[in-house]
Amino acid sequence: MSAENTEPEAPPSGLVLEDYLRIVRSYWKGILAFTLAFTLVALGWASLQPKMYASDSTGIVVAGGSDNLSLSLAGDSLAKSKAKTYKSLAESRLVAEKVIADLGLNVGADALLASISVTAPIDTAEIKVAARSTVPEDAQRIADAWVRSLAAQVNELEAATSTEGAPPVTPAVRVAPLGKAVIPTAPISPNMKLALAIGAGGGLLLGLGYALVRNHLDRRLRTVADIERLIHLPVIGTLPIDRRLAGRSSVLEGGSLKVQGSDAGNNAITEALRELRTNLQFIDVDNPPKIIVVTSSVPSEGKSTVTANLAAAMAAAGEKVVVVDGDLRRPTVVNVFQLIPGVGVTDVLSGHAEIEDVLQPWGVMPNLSVLGSGRIPPNPSELLGSKAMRTMLKTLSENATVLIDAPPLLPVTDAAVLTRLADGAIVVVKSGKTTQDELVRSVGNLNKAKGRVLGTILNCVPTSGSGSYSYYGSYDSVLTENDPRVHAPVESAHSDDFTRLLEPGETAEASTFTPMRSRRHSSQ
Repeated sequence: MSAENTEPEAPPSGLVLEDYLRIVRSYWKGILAFTLAFTLVALGWASLQPKMYASDSTGIVVAGGSDNLSLSLAGDSLAKSKAKTYKSLAESRLVAEKVIADLGLNVGADALLASISVTAPIDTAEIKVAARSTVPEDAQRIADAWVRSLAAQVNELEAATSTEGAPPVTPAVRVAPLGKAVIPTAPISPNMKLALAIGAGGGLLLGLGYALVRNHLDRRLRTVADIERLIHLPVIGTLPIDRRLAGRSSVLEGGSLKVQGSDAGNNAITEALRELRTNLQFIDVDNPPKIIVVTSSVPSEGKSTVTANLAAAMAAAGEKVVVVDGDLRRPTVVNVFQLIPGVGVTDVLSGHAEIEDVLQPWGVMPNLSVLGSGRIPPNPSELLGSKAMRTMLKTLSENATVLIDAPPLLPVTDAAVLTRLADGAIVVVKSGKTTQDELVRSVGNLNKAKGRVLGTILNCVPTSGSGSYSYYGSYDSVLTENDPRVHAPVESAHSDDFTRLLEPGETAEASTFTPMRSRRHSSQ
């Protein structure tokens, strides 16, 4: 891939359904915490509220009856019309004060009116009174007293409208109570179920909002899809977290290529390194890279560990590999391989030593050699970009693949300088640590230096949770006792490589076998 095709691309605007699902899986703990917190708040609020009871009482407006059908119909229409008028009367202070006097209540008229609701159903002569109180018996007493007081008030009103001087007569329209109210047995508020539903729903919405905000503000790269959406670069390898690398850089068991006797976690890193090795071979089959710079955006992203273990994996497959410590500021390669420090690149470049004198073979794999950094110079960038450095790398690459452990791209320019002398660079991205801005700037620095970017490696992918890496074991697990390959001779392609069951007539050198491995990425 040419440098012209590696320009970073801005992330697409808008989220699709898969993105929302990935966000939920990534921040499900926060969403759950918000939901539970608001549900508990709603439960506490509802528990502290006083229990309210309600009782209903109904009165009916009655107009004077008659044997005449026309007069009866007129009286019915009059009663329905009066019911609307008496509804307003039932909501007045006059009725409230009369109820207070009748029941001897120690409460104001306005406060009592606030606990009363009066309705007059359409096309009926009924007037319904609902009384609320913290005491069930009080609610029942107030509802009945309210209807009685309304009836008395209506009688006074209708009597006052009679002709003066006329003998007292029964009012033509009156309000008659329809039985007594019932003492309530269950409170109408607080509604515990409704409160919990509102609390849980509100908490869930706030939790989702929190997740969206976190996702928007969180610029860290976590999955292959995150990298591929950001830049036009292939992800040539995905390496899971391995507990054996916690807090230190090292080569895992001769390249982590011994599958037998290892647990599933070790098999995961084994297969990941093997896949990385294979993908690197297919980057450019016509002109395979011989000098490869391995770098990262910032320190502590695992580039030295990746370089060492990739070199061991390539050497285990029979390749001749040379690891060069190109970090002349903070060298670590010699410590990773546990070799003799103090001699290396700077001695060769300054003419104080020949390559053969300072090139150290790794005892575990004789076809893997390490060239340390040597003494730390005052001008690392000038030395790394010199003609002597180019000549040394060309000499090393004549009979081996050269992997250069370079400094991070953002703090210093050393890696960009080295990439101009190499066939390409690999940028290590640490899952959950490297940010989008850091990766874009790093690739931009390489492009400005006219270096070739071979791809990226996603390092330290979690083995559980969202965007995790999983390993499902090898094909050997599906072989049965009756399979003829079970009884075939077992040979090894290399003393430190994995073993496999050979087909009849197949040689170890021609055999290739790759355990099954899958990645789970929430955004894919």
